[in-house]
Amino acid sequence: MNPLEIVARTPKSNCGECGFPACLAFAAAVCATGIDLRKCPYIDLEGLAVKAAGVALEDAARQRDLVVVAHLKGKIAEVDFTSLAPRLGAELESGTLLFSYLGQQVALSKETILIDGAEPEDPRDRILLYNYVFSGGGRRPDGEWIGMESMPNSISKVRTLATYCEEPIAGLFGGREIAEVTAGAGRAGGKPFPDASASLDLLFAVLPRLPQRVLFWAEEPEDGFPAKAKVLYDHHALDYLDIESLLFSSERLAERLAVLLLNP
Repeated sequence: MNPLEIVARTPKSNCGECGFPACLAFAAAVCATGIDLRKCPYIDLEGLAVKAAGVALEDAARQRDLVVVAHLKGKIAEVDFTSLAPRLGAELESGTLLFSYLGQQVALSKETILIDGAEPEDPRDRILLYNYVFSGGGRRPDGEWIGMESMPNSISKVRTLATYCEEPIAGLFGGREIAEVTAGAGRAGGKPFPDASASLDLLFAVLPRLPQRVLFWAEEPEDGFPAKAKVLYDHHALDYLDIESLLFSSERLAERLAVLLLNP
């Protein structure tokens, strides 16, 4: 099921009882992370065959991701953490790489990955963090910002980014005071970035050498313009993550912001 098919099963009331600010944001999160559809108390679950098929596909994807995780974990034994740590903006302590991920503390050793002391539930987090390590570091961010559409082989990714990240962020920020958004973003490591062209511009160190900017323009009803968000990347971002992992990191940013703003 895609997000629009899930939204069609919701009351489209944006009540927030599911923990997300809008029905579209909930639908996007279901597709991105496989959270339980029943988190929406009013979801129409008629047609269980469709639901079961969706669950089967999610299970298959998870099993595939776990195979990738096992492969990457096997390769990590070959990595020299001592020389790698400074290239990733990480610290090395007792054989463990320590670095931040969306305002959370990662401890990555050759045996385990912990995020704030717990093993990540979604194997894609492990894949992203392993890929960051396996990048070996690259050119340092230098403040030249680009959109995903400027990256190679990104045509299909631009719409995915809008669906799972930019549109949910626009819905999340819309209707909230700038101070409230800024405070919530700060708990995810976000800091204001001056940009006169946007209502709000926030800079996030998603990973130590992987900054991302979120630009937000508030709704302008008198001109017929809805709220809008845009994610920008340092032009060296692909030195540190492949485009799939980069896209997932932005989805995770949107989900992290939703959690922090809805549960201050």
